[in-house]
Amino acid sequence: MKNLCILLACLATAALLQACKHPSKQTASASLKVQNKGVNIAYTDTGKSDTTLLFVHGWCINKSYFTNQVSYFGKRYRVITMDLPGYGQSGKNRASWTVNDFAQDVAAVITQLNLKNVILIGHSMAGAIVVQAKLDVPDKVIGIVGIDNFKDYSAAQDTAKPDPEFAKIITLLKGNFKTVATSFFEQYLFYKTTDTLIRKRILKDVASTDSTIAIASMEDNSFKTGPKLKAAHTKLYLINSDYFPNDTAGFVKAGIPYQLFVIHATGHFPMVEKPTEFNALLQKTINDIGKH
Repeated sequence: MKNLCILLACLATAALLQACKHPSKQTASASLKVQNKGVNIAYTDTGKSDTTLLFVHGWCINKSYFTNQVSYFGKRYRVITMDLPGYGQSGKNRASWTVNDFAQDVAAVITQLNLKNVILIGHSMAGAIVVQAKLDVPDKVIGIVGIDNFKDYSAAQDTAKPDPEFAKIITLLKGNFKTVATSFFEQYLFYKTTDTLIRKRILKDVASTDSTIAIASMEDNSFKTGPKLKAAHTKLYLINSDYFPNDTAGFVKAGIPYQLFVIHATGHFPMVEKPTEFNALLQKTINDIGKH
């Protein structure tokens, strides 16, 4: 079960149900080109504020999947969404797809757009990415928020040897990516009430992703949760569903500050399955970060 949870934390995707409602709020800086080591990074830039919300997607999704959050929070904050290289409209002209690589992409967006007071918000596998990005540009980031990730941290994970069962799953994905990946989503990432249109959109996106990049994005198992979170010196906020239990005992034992908000009766994608409730909890998180 532990191995499965690790895989599910990496298999991140979501569904877009509507187009962006406020295109007129895009700021002029959205036309600036952002690159990291020659790789173009596509992004949107909405609203004006001294506080910036930067949304980072997970596996097989792209920046448009936070459309509801852009519409809601763009009225009060500067809101950035980005396509990680290899996904969406960003470039694919590189060979490395590790957590550190993606974190450097996030840092490039922050520095090149001169973002201030940034709250990083990462879904699923992007949880590790935003933590590392905080370490890469510590003076720019004031908060870290995870969406349905870090569900069962244990200090043993930071010292464990490579998991042979996980390696087997990677091998299966390499053999038949579409069948294996979509099967995991169908069996484990949807709740019984997940809307049919959401299910179809997610499965379509997974099936159509660049399998070579998607698999490479999962193969990096070097991120050490405890040491990284301790080094960040930042409270970890989590907005998680409870379709799989959230075991926070590891954070308590390790002395890692955190706060968990739970959304009931939703699958791995609370920001699209219950956007109103998700946005309300994210606003609470933003308010709490602002107090520190």
